Amino acid sequence: MSRRRIVVVGSLNADLVVRTERFPRAGETVSGGDLLVGAGGKGANQAVAAGRIGGDVAMVGAVGADANGELLRSAVAAAGVDTSHVIVRDGVATGTALITVAADGENTIVVSAGANGTLVADDLPDSVFDGAAVLGLCLEVPAATVRAAAARARAAGATVVLNPSPFGEAARDLFPLADVLLVNEGEAEALLGLAEGAVASDPAAVRDGFAALGIARAVVTCGADGCLIVDGDAAPAHVAAVRITAVDTTGAGDAFMGSLLVRLAEGDALVDAARFAVGVGGYAAAHPGAQASYPDPAQLASFLAERSVGA
Repeated sequence: MSRRRIVVVGSLNADLVVRTERFPRAGETVSGGDLLVGAGGKGANQAVAAGRIGGDVAMVGAVGADANGELLRSAVAAAGVDTSHVIVRDGVATGTALITVAADGENTIVVSAGANGTLVADDLPDSVFDGAAVLGLCLEVPAATVRAAAARARAAGATVVLNPSPFGEAARDLFPLADVLLVNEGEAEALLGLAEGAVASDPAAVRDGFAALGIARAVVTCGADGCLIVDGDAAPAHVAAVRITAVDTTGAGDAFMGSLLVRLAEGDALVDAARFAVGVGGYAAAHPGAQASYPDPAQLASFLAERSVGA
């Protein structure tokens, strides 16, 4: 098994998407466009993004024995991802995400866990971690399962990358298991007790705050402002975003994560992996959909060439 191999343990959701001019206020009804059903889930998105860009990826997760489950397994496999460890559960629905996309490309998401909530440590075969270079984790499956996956991957010598989303205080207990933490700007400021805007204005405080929590390596994504890289005692590094007109940000963060996993598996330094990932995330945000917006290498190269950005 290749040492470039990536394992993703996480969620698979059917995305039910409706576009609208703006988000409704509390108690308000607004008109939307046609309902679209697509393949999603943070884990599946990350695996697909990694597979489509050329990664050697295995997905571990659970779906229901229903049409949405079949849709998801087929979509992940079509990206070249090994789906032999995606379990089909009888008597439980496939996970579902209800997504609203506004005219400016921003989104709101409500997730029903479904089969994702049934994934347990016993569902993680030791063999899937053998020879793996990197493990990608998010929190749309039970925390105990995330913990077990991280422990097994570390025992096998893999680098553990944790995207603690959906973000909450329970995630703190998992931080010691992560070699690299991936959070967004708001999450980082909330986690570290910093004022809004501190990621941009005081990156050293961000580094020191992570260090106080035992986190030596982290990537903080900042949307159109790129990302901040914390890597040990070195001065934090800023990576600029690719300039785009956002069409749909759904799944753009997962595109960043998946492509980060690919470059880390290939041995890149964290800042170099992040520099590649901002290009993939930018491509995703400039195109509609989640998995549908993820590029293959040729599409990414063309996109970056138009912006005179190297991959």
